[in-house]
Amino acid sequence: MVGMIFAAGLGTRLKPLTDTMPKALVPLAGKPLLQWQVEKLRDAGITDIIVNVHHFPDMIIDTVRANNGWGCNITISDERDQLLDTGGGLKKILNEKLKIKNEPILACNVDILSNIDIREMVDRYASPTSLLVVSDRQTQRYLCFDETDRLCGWTNIKTGELKGRDGRHLAFSGMQILRPEVLALLPQMNQEKFSLIDFYLQVMHQAPLKAYIPQDYRMVDVGKIDQIEEAEAFAESL
Repeated sequence: MVGMIFAAGLGTRLKPLTDTMPKALVPLAGKPLLQWQVEKLRDAGITDIIVNVHHFPDMIIDTVRANNGWGCNITISDERDQLLDTGGGLKKILNEKLKIKNEPILACNVDILSNIDIREMVDRYASPTSLLVVSDRQTQRYLCFDETDRLCGWTNIKTGELKGRDGRHLAFSGMQILRPEVLALLPQMNQEKFSLIDFYLQVMHQAPLKAYIPQDYRMVDVGKIDQIEEAEAFAESL
């Protein structure tokens, strides 16, 4: 299994920190966000990791090299010419044939910390489905799942917008394990820049995408400057 860390975002909600550094290098409890994610994947036995970069890319590249990838084999996917979003970033990786054509990919956002047991999740992956990490936390936008926990739609409860069909509302947590059969459908997305959610909604009838709800799940989105203090305390509790 290959790991993918989405680290190319501009981090606009973390300004002024991201005026001088990429979001991936924002320090949290003594370590940059990227290191937290790499070490979590490494500790679960995933040591081949791809990191996409766009904002201050050379700072990320230099940090990875200076730390010898924190014990992992890290490949940089350079998006400095165009920010591709999560789906486009993953499609770019597959197009470049970085030895992952037949490998499942565990992909996660650099700015979401959680207490998830990745080893347990990988064990659950043995079933013939791709897994989307979700929870019942309160938000405005939800993925919708049918009675078999298969993805069937997306909704914004504030605006009433619904794509696909309604079902059990669960909040996406920015982590997923995608089987090669699902990854093989990425070329169906004609555009270069798109989100994984848009991709899932297009292909959900072609390949099963199942909800994965970790036990006793706790997470924090380090996406806003006013959440840094909470995130520091959370990181120290992991």
